[in-house]
Amino acid sequence: MPDANPEVLIIGGGVAGLVLALEVADHRPVTLLRPASDDQGASRWAQGGIAAVLSPGDDFEAHVQDTLVAGDGLCDEAAVRFTVENGPAAIEWLLSLGVPFTRDTSPDAGYPYHLTREGGHGARRIIHVADATGRAVMDTLKAHAAAHPAIRIRDDLTAIGLLQDAEGCCRGARCLDAAGRRVTLPAHDTVLATGGASGLYRHTTSPQPASGEGMLMAAELGATLMNLEFQQFHPTCLYDPEGSPFLISEAVRGEGGRLLNVHGERFMPGVDPRAELAPRDVVARAIDAEMQRTGSDHVLLDVRHLGEAAIRHHFPTIHAHCASRGLDIVTVPIPVVPAAHYSCGGVATDHHGATDVAHLFAVGEVACTGLHGANRMASNSLLECLVFARSCAAALREAPCTPLPEPSAGEVVADAPPPELAEWRQRLRDLMSRRVAIVRRDAGLAEAASALAALQATVGEAVARTTPGAELASLWHAVRLARLTVECARRRRESRGLHYNPDCPHHGDAHPQPSRSWLRELEG
Repeated sequence: MPDANPEVLIIGGGVAGLVLALEVADHRPVTLLRPASDDQGASRWAQGGIAAVLSPGDDFEAHVQDTLVAGDGLCDEAAVRFTVENGPAAIEWLLSLGVPFTRDTSPDAGYPYHLTREGGHGARRIIHVADATGRAVMDTLKAHAAAHPAIRIRDDLTAIGLLQDAEGCCRGARCLDAAGRRVTLPAHDTVLATGGASGLYRHTTSPQPASGEGMLMAAELGATLMNLEFQQFHPTCLYDPEGSPFLISEAVRGEGGRLLNVHGERFMPGVDPRAELAPRDVVARAIDAEMQRTGSDHVLLDVRHLGEAAIRHHFPTIHAHCASRGLDIVTVPIPVVPAAHYSCGGVATDHHGATDVAHLFAVGEVACTGLHGANRMASNSLLECLVFARSCAAALREAPCTPLPEPSAGEVVADAPPPELAEWRQRLRDLMSRRVAIVRRDAGLAEAASALAALQATVGEAVARTTPGAELASLWHAVRLARLTVECARRRRESRGLHYNPDCPHHGDAHPQPSRSWLRELEG
C-alpha cells in the first residue's frame, strides 16, 4: 500500500456503500460513515430482488429494451447497456460472498436459482431471497465489511457538508459526532452513497428514508443534479395508518396478485394491456385515480387465488408482517396505497460514479446514472447499486493519491434543535405530498414554490442564528432540494414517466437541468 494517505471516504452504508467499500478496501483504506439509521433505509427494505439476465431463455437486448420502455424516452442507452451487461458478474460476486438466494428445485429449471417476474419485465429475471432480498444482501455485506481490516466503520458521525479545496476539488466531509461536536474528515476521494429523497414526502416505503441531503451537499460544491422531478411512488405500500411503513413487493403482482378497488372490482386490465404488470408509473397513477373515483384512501391487492402454500412459500416476510398487523392475506386482500419510494434523479455521474466535481463520486440512489430515465423499472435499483459501485471501486483502485491532513475535531458544539423543527419537516412533507406527488398541476406547483420559499426563509433564520445540529442541517438540505425539485417540475412542460401534469399532458422536448446557478437563484 502506498505511503501517501489514499483514504477513501464513503458516506452511507446501504448496499451501494458497502459494495464499494468491499471492492476498494484491498487496495486503499476506507472510512465508511454508516449511522445505525442506515439499517432502516431503502436497501434493507428492497423485497423483490435484483434484475439480471441469468436465464438461458433471456438475453441482454430484451432487458435493455424493457428498461428503455419503462424509462419513457429519457434513459441513457449507453448507461442501460453498461448496467445490463455487467449484471451477471455482479450477481456471481454476491453469490461468492454467500448471499443465500432462493434456489429453484424444479426439474426443468434452466438456472439454479428461482427467478421471478415484475412489472415492466418481459421475462423472469429477478433473482431474490424469498421476499426479503434487501435484508439478506445487507446482512451479508455488513458481515464482510465488519471483518475487513482496511474498512473503518464510523457509526458515531453524521456528515452535514463536504470539504472543498482552493482548486474546487472535494476533499472530505464536515461531520458532527453524537455530542454535536464538529469533526472534519479529510479524504483524497469522497463517495456519496446517501440514498434518495423519498423522505421529502409524508408516506414512504422505508421507515427512515433519506431526504436528499447528499444531493444538496454535492450541489453546494457545484455538482450537476438531474431529473429531480422524477420521484417514483411504489404502487403498493401496506395501508396501515397505525403502523410503520411496509412495502408490498412488486413480485406479489409478478406472481399473479390482482389489484381491486374497495368494491372488489379489478381495474388494471381497463387501464393498460399489461394490467398489474405495467410499469410503476402507470400502476401508481391508476391506483391514485381509482382512489379518487371511489372516494377511498386505499385499494386492495388480492393473492387469495394463489393458495396458502404458494403465498407462504413466495412471500413469508409479507405474510408474517401482515399477520402481525391482524391481516391474514390467505383469506383477505391486502389494503395498499402508493408511497414515495425511489428518486430517479440525483447527482449526475459517469459510468464510474464520477461527478463533475473532482474527487467526488456518487453511487446508488443519490446518483443519476442515466439508467432509469423518467421511471425506474422494478429491481433495476439494486442492480445499479452493484454495477456502479463495483465500477467506481475499479476507478478508485487506480487513482493516484497525495497526502492529506489528519482528521480533526473542534470544540464547537451544535445547539439543540429548535422546538419547531418537527413541525417544519411535517409542513414540508405535507406540501410535497399534496402538490408534487403522483399528479401535479401548474397551480399546485406554484403554491408549492411559494410555500417552500417561505419555509426556507424560516429555516434559514434558524440556521443563521444557531450552530446547526444534524437534524436542522438535514432539514436545511431537504427544503432547498424540495425547491429545486419543484422548479424542475415547473420547467418540464410535458408529462413523461413519473412526472404527470394534466395541464401539459403530452411529451415535449428536452428541458434544462438544475445547476449551481439555480441554487443561488432560489437562495436569493
